[in-house]
Amino acid sequence: MQHCKNLEAVKINKSWVTIGSFDGVHTGHQALIRWLIAGARRAQEPSVVVTFFPHPAVVLGKVPRPSYLTTPDERAELLGSLGVDYVITMPFNLQLAALSAAEFMEMLTARLGIRHLCVGYDFALGRGREGNLGRLEEIGRQLGYDLKVIEQVTNGEDNPISSSLIRRLISQGEMNKAAGLLGRNYSTSGRVVHGDGRGKQLGFPTANLEVWAERLMPPTGIYATWTWIKGVRYDSVANLGVRPTFENQPSSALLEVYIMDWRQDLYGQEIKVEFVQRLREEVRFPSAAALIAQVNEDIAAAREVLRNVP
Repeated sequence: MQHCKNLEAVKINKSWVTIGSFDGVHTGHQALIRWLIAGARRAQEPSVVVTFFPHPAVVLGKVPRPSYLTTPDERAELLGSLGVDYVITMPFNLQLAALSAAEFMEMLTARLGIRHLCVGYDFALGRGREGNLGRLEEIGRQLGYDLKVIEQVTNGEDNPISSSLIRRLISQGEMNKAAGLLGRNYSTSGRVVHGDGRGKQLGFPTANLEVWAERLMPPTGIYATWTWIKGVRYDSVANLGVRPTFENQPSSALLEVYIMDWRQDLYGQEIKVEFVQRLREEVRFPSAAALIAQVNEDIAAAREVLRNVP
């Protein structure tokens, strides 16, 4: 897979293309992408995903603050793992937003030689989202591509699978339900940074993660997690919160991970944490001894959860 950070970085004569934000690359996205890849491979032509960063809703002021499920590089990696040949992450700005659907599709076709455009059932693009499915089909007749619309994928309860639904579930701590819609556990990656050493003093040294500020995080609490270090997965338990038992409380939630059966230095390394299940809320304890007793219970509970995950 080739990840291009702008449209000018690629020139293709014939291609199968889809366009969208694809934040999270959830199971609904995956159904569309697999159809695209299958058709492209039969035709022996490249499959291309055109996506954007920042999210159009952020640039247009439709959301108060970003809450991404994936970074642009993570999104490209997930798309590549499905078999996509090219991922083009276009910088989204007001100039791009001002283009009509016809202007945008002409620009894409000039660089990608689009022969087949595959989109979701509710897709639209262009200034004011005027490029609905009917308009895109009309533009396709002029530019030489045909349009394939993939019907909605539901979660079994007739609710369309969407990034918005997944964000809501994660914000409620419903990690199992979110994982079912994502097709994997929700995760975050980050660099291990120095903390205040509180966990080590208590006998539970933790890795403190520097998390991307625009990443959606679940509610504060204690989580059974898996931590990936250099491609190897370890059982772990994470505390996401402000540590109310102690006086020096951070102004925003910190992610601290106790990695079971790991005692090596991780400072400066990039690791990934998968949230498997929320175990409990973060609470204030009357003493350090009471906290230590609870941490031991949390570790036992996390081991049990992780042992029973398929």
